[in-house]
Amino acid sequence: MLELLAIGAGSFTVALSGALMPGPLLTITITESVRRGFRAGPLLMTGHAVLELAVVAAVVLGLGPFLKKPSVMGTIALFGGGFLLWMGMDMVRSAARLTLNLNAADGASSSRHPVLLGILASLSNPYWTLWWATIGLGYMVAAMKAGPWGVGVFFLGHIAADFAWYSLVSLGVTKGTRFMGDRSYQWVLRACGVFLVGFGAWFLWSAKGFLSRVLV
Repeated sequence: MLELLAIGAGSFTVALSGALMPGPLLTITITESVRRGFRAGPLLMTGHAVLELAVVAAVVLGLGPFLKKPSVMGTIALFGGGFLLWMGMDMVRSAARLTLNLNAADGASSSRHPVLLGILASLSNPYWTLWWATIGLGYMVAAMKAGPWGVGVFFLGHIAADFAWYSLVSLGVTKGTRFMGDRSYQWVLRACGVFLVGFGAWFLWSAKGFLSRVLV
């Protein structure tokens, strides 16, 4: 029991340290929380958790080393960078017609469900894959020594940290909308869009580095 508690606590702490780092998922959580309210954070994390469950299953099945291959990392960075560029530019382009009225905003963002966005935002980040192929893989190997319960506790501790932090972010953003007008909101959206474009460009540049190792 003490071993499982240690695995869960360690997993929570390691995951929280990663969740606290700014990235595409944080940016999307902020914008979706203003549009949809507090529920955006838990919904985004549901998609994120589904994807991470698939990764845990892949690692248990022995696919961990595959995730480290430059060709895999390069492909993820290439498609992920393209997705983030598209999403960032769309966010900047549509900012002028969006409003803090949550009913109106829901209609503007209904084509992109938060659960799906949670999956896409995570999958588009090559460094999320790199984290799982290094830190996550190492922790998984240690957790697997405790059997299926160890893996289960590891996963629960990990997603608990993600849900806790991003739900807190959603709550803070939702409570803060009462102090922000539509014009300020639209500028926040533009800033977030530019931020995602920057991430997309960075990931595309990373793809060049990963794929160049394959071509050498």
